[in-house]
Amino acid sequence: MDDFVHYLINGMPVYSHQKEDKNGYRYVLATLVNHNFCSIKELSEALGVPRKNIERYAKALKEKGIAHFFNRKETRGQCHKFTPEKMKDAQELLDNGCSQQGTAKSLGVSESAIRYHIKAGGLKKK
Repeated sequence: MDDFVHYLINGMPVYSHQKEDKNGYRYVLATLVNHNFCSIKELSEALGVPRKNIERYAKALKEKGIAHFFNRKETRGQCHKFTPEKMKDAQELLDNGCSQQGTAKSLGVSESAIRYHIKAGGLKKK
């Protein structure tokens, strides 16, 4: 409702988060399991989420607390080695005539990372 997801227990609203809030969603699932409002199996079947994911969320909440869900950067799908600074340096090296292999070696990344970013359009070969 209104771009929010609301969670009800026995008709009483207990949690809500924005539709796009992945960390809020993970936190709510973990809380529902850890407070024994429902089982991992019930959540998995009702929401179509793999059991392993819910187990991981519940374990993280027990071991790391609430801050784990809300004080972290979302890094899925982002390369941890090939940062925007390295992308800029790579483009300069390629512009100066350095080979893909030489560029990769000098930046400490794999040659396949350079090839990938050239193919994806992030880097341009001279």
